[in-house]
Amino acid sequence: MPGIVSILHRISGAGLFLLLPFLLFLLDRSLGSAESFETFSAVVGNPLVKLLLLGLLWAYLHHFCAGIRFLLLDLHIGGDLQPARNSSRIVLIVSIALTVVIGVKLW
Repeated sequence: MPGIVSILHRISGAGLFLLLPFLLFLLDRSLGSAESFETFSAVVGNPLVKLLLLGLLWAYLHHFCAGIRFLLLDLHIGGDLQPARNSSRIVLIVSIALTVVIGVKLW
């Protein structure tokens, strides 16, 4: 389980880093004018786009939660086998739970 969390942390970090210019472009387009915001809102209203944004939300939340876990491991907190397994389960559960809660509020 800790290995899976570590790999997902790396994948989510790389994905967020690579998508950052695109996300900043979308933010710029949405803030450009009222018309561009309406167009942006119409595109984001598509269920497929919402699903993609939900995946991005999970990637961010997982990367954030796993980052906290790795910071604690760097401080030699929870480095033994069983605490490391437990903290990796907690990261997965918390990131999915936060994604569901925020996703329901945004949907």
